[in-house]
Amino acid sequence: MKKIFKTPMVLLLCLMLALSMVGCSSSTANEATTEQDSLWANATYTEDTELGEGNTTVHVEVKVNDKSVTFTVHTDKTILGDALLEHEIIAGEDGDYGLYIKEVNGITADYNTAKAYWAFYKDGEYANTGIDGATISDGEHYELVYTQD
Repeated sequence: MKKIFKTPMVLLLCLMLALSMVGCSSSTANEATTEQDSLWANATYTEDTELGEGNTTVHVEVKVNDKSVTFTVHTDKTILGDALLEHEIIAGEDGDYGLYIKEVNGITADYNTAKAYWAFYKDGEYANTGIDGATISDGEHYELVYTQD
């Protein structure tokens, strides 16, 4: 009689454990989706956008988690930061090392509260200058990626 009772109990415990794991993983996925949606809720642009007039064209992809939007910017500026400030794509404050980007496309990265910042890439590699030191050439591709520590 004991063996008959133990087998269903073990199976029931295993089923309960499996269901609790599924519940936890979907909860985490829902939290990540909710966080991403709340970040994008403040975005100025949610679709790829073309801005400006000028002889130089650069592409700036803004990435937040698994969503992104690309800005095609036409400008006569020679510094990327100047071109993006001109079209109000970025905002920040001057610091010891140049412009510290706090907001991109209306989305704020606050290191003090969320340990978040905007990482700056050129052609897929981490940029070796700040955005206000990046001299641009026609056709270049940049990325501003919302990053959390």
